[in-house]
Amino acid sequence: MTAPLNLRDLEALARERMQPGPFAFYFGGAADEVTLRENEAAFECRRLRPRVLLDVARRRQSVELLGTRVRLPVGVAPTGQHGFAHADAEVATARAAAQAGALFCLATGSTRPMEEVAEASGDAPRWFQLYTQSNRGITEDLVRRAAAAGFGALVVTVDLPVGGRRERADRAGFQLTSPRTGNFARYGDEQFAELTQRSGYGMLTWDDLAWLRGIAPLPLVLKGILTADDARLAVEHGAAAVWVSNHGGRQLDRSPASIDVLEEIVEAVDGRAEVYLDGGVRRGVDVVTALALGARAVFIGRPALYALAWNGADGVAAMLLMLALEVDNAMALLGVTSLDKLTRAHVM
Repeated sequence: MTAPLNLRDLEALARERMQPGPFAFYFGGAADEVTLRENEAAFECRRLRPRVLLDVARRRQSVELLGTRVRLPVGVAPTGQHGFAHADAEVATARAAAQAGALFCLATGSTRPMEEVAEASGDAPRWFQLYTQSNRGITEDLVRRAAAAGFGALVVTVDLPVGGRRERADRAGFQLTSPRTGNFARYGDEQFAELTQRSGYGMLTWDDLAWLRGIAPLPLVLKGILTADDARLAVEHGAAAVWVSNHGGRQLDRSPASIDVLEEIVEAVDGRAEVYLDGGVRRGVDVVTALALGARAVFIGRPALYALAWNGADGVAAMLLMLALEVDNAMALLGVTSLDKLTRAHVM
């Protein structure tokens, strides 16, 4: 295979180019990987209901996310250690996202520091994903650095009090033992060890969100919400957006597929916050399905890493273009000219 035709093709290309251990780290889910598989399978169970004889000659995909207009309803989800895929790491991914008009979310555990990634992004919108640290001073410094570097929102991952059991990576003999890099380079080896060992994450509670909001003037997005009750609590605690996610099936195995709980969360939020989704999005029809069920945007994780491994920044840009073309095709065939015209009636 020399050139991918769709996002699923990228997996095989990345497998050819990467070492088995890092590829297993990217690819694998938790335990038996039930949730990993069901993230995609749950989309495949949905059916779309097209309308016909409508003028769809001119279509647009732009969407407003936390007050910022972006060209695509698809963003790049925060994933760690892009350096395993390509030497340019997150710099390449961010540059490609900016080129495609997609929002880029940088992970706390990135290979490159946030300031370097921000420079590569230019004026393009970008968010920073936060893992809180047991050392509050380091957490505060991370947040203040993100605000100073022009990141427009703070995406707090809330579904990792401990790490999931990722047996595929264990079987491949992979251990995340890189020297301190990226956002932790300035803090020392102890703080980087904290990141890789997952210590400190379980300390985050609802009561801590007021403290986080007070550190920097950034909208707060809570990532890892899977129930209506937690969605309501997120809004009550000041979240500007709720991100429906099971961490790509990498945390609690047999937790529900993201798309299966999207509607109950949209209903619980009731327009008081924006709602996003990740997990299992591989086709343009997946994107329009999620948007029709109430998501404002979706985010892509593994395919971006695979595209980066395949062909660097050009690979990520090509991946986003492939998906954008599929979304455009699906919109035309559904009979809609803009994303706000997608409704529940389009999905069965």
